[in-house]
Amino acid sequence: MIRVMLAEDQSMIRGALASLLGLEPDIEVVGEAATGDEAVAVAVTTKPDIALLDIEMPGMDGITAAGEIRRRLPDCQVMILTTFGRPGYLRRAMEAGAAAFLVKDSPARELAAAIRRVLAGERVIDPGLAAAALSAGPNPLSARERDVLAAAVDGSTISDIARRLHLSEGTVRNYLSSAIQKTAARNRIEAVQRAQAQGWL
Repeated sequence: MIRVMLAEDQSMIRGALASLLGLEPDIEVVGEAATGDEAVAVAVTTKPDIALLDIEMPGMDGITAAGEIRRRLPDCQVMILTTFGRPGYLRRAMEAGAAAFLVKDSPARELAAAIRRVLAGERVIDPGLAAAALSAGPNPLSARERDVLAAAVDGSTISDIARRLHLSEGTVRNYLSSAIQKTAARNRIEAVQRAQAQGWL
């Protein structure tokens, strides 16, 4: 049996996925989680063959959870299943050690087939998203620029961001200016929107 752990914050979707996978003769759902932190804890407890993670979850996101699961359980393969087919998310997921990246509008039978392929050592990536990621190129933002932009998402002032990230206000302005330039945006609000749309944050 292929042991699968599911992490999805929407309980109806999580239940539907568990039911669908439960119909497969060679797949058993051994654990479920609603947050990234819970996903790591459930994975460590159940030691699944496959961890199937959503990206957008409360607390730790699915990509961060993927990296943590891979670090703690090197034999567990991680698959990302998401509504958000953003090129930057795909790159970040692969960097975190994910073996598959699928969007939720794929047919259910493809998910079971993908699980088997990943367990056999293959990488499975949604073809349309792979093409989009290649054409989009790498994330142009540095780690610090991402931190500063992420801190600006809620409309925080320069001084708020500086205090939160333990930086000077001048340094925050420099990072924001650089991020605005790299995203070809007119201001930091637009820079945040563009970075989010690409999955860079």
